[in-house]
Amino acid sequence: MGIEKPKHPLFSILRFEDLAQISIDVRSRIIFDFYQIVLKKDCPGKLQYGQTIYDFDEGIMSFFAPQQVSILEPGEVLARSGWLLNIHPDFFRTSTLGQKVKNYGFFDYAVNEALILSEDEEKCIETMFQQIEKEYNLPIDEFSQDVVISNIELLLTYCNRYYSRQFILRKPHNQGLLEKFENLLNDFFEKEIHEKGLPTVSYLAAELNLSAKYLSDCLKNISGQNTQQHIHNKLIEKAKEKLSTTNLSVNEIAYQLGFEYPQSFSKLFKTKTNLSPLEFRQSFN
Repeated sequence: MGIEKPKHPLFSILRFEDLAQISIDVRSRIIFDFYQIVLKKDCPGKLQYGQTIYDFDEGIMSFFAPQQVSILEPGEVLARSGWLLNIHPDFFRTSTLGQKVKNYGFFDYAVNEALILSEDEEKCIETMFQQIEKEYNLPIDEFSQDVVISNIELLLTYCNRYYSRQFILRKPHNQGLLEKFENLLNDFFEKEIHEKGLPTVSYLAAELNLSAKYLSDCLKNISGQNTQQHIHNKLIEKAKEKLSTTNLSVNEIAYQLGFEYPQSFSKLFKTKTNLSPLEFRQSFN
């Protein structure tokens, strides 16, 4: 791509305006060993968010963790402007950010779950990219790493804020997602798919064409509970129904719900209700 050697061995920052415009001729699979934070502007073609057109066209941010797979389809081209920040994990491994980076869930989102910036948000983000670029071009000294890490952490904090805003603005759309999620859980048990085991976060997310992390964050924003908590609630609801309306043993109920071990079912039930399954059945009667 004609990119010059990085000025720092563990991170680099590039402007899309400075990159050669290349066109992808064949479907390409790319894996990087570092984190990428991307701000794309002036992107050819109309991007969509799931089945919905993006809220804003000013700027689109994507986040990639090491070893994530990116697919470039034939005909795709680079954004005409924007920023690309590459950071090797070793750059902040011994800092507090090294411990906190896993808390920024958007590194596990799918590409179509990008952060869509308003005009004011884009200006704020660009200011931080410019500050990182300025530091990148200075000679490396004993403060360089700390300054850049601080700016990256500030950038990620703002992105957390803007994702929260995006969830709020999409609340009507996400309410529909919650309904689809509940219907999917109900279908799982009604069709007895659970004979193959318990419903998993990854299975439900895949059925909704979302990444597991994005689905959990979205559900938590709507209802205050993540995907796993919703699954547990549904399991307890179904268990109570069977305990109160059938004569099935606790073991039989556990297997019907998809538990491999009845002890796991009893432990979950006790944790959620403060009663064992038998105690619940007796109290109900």
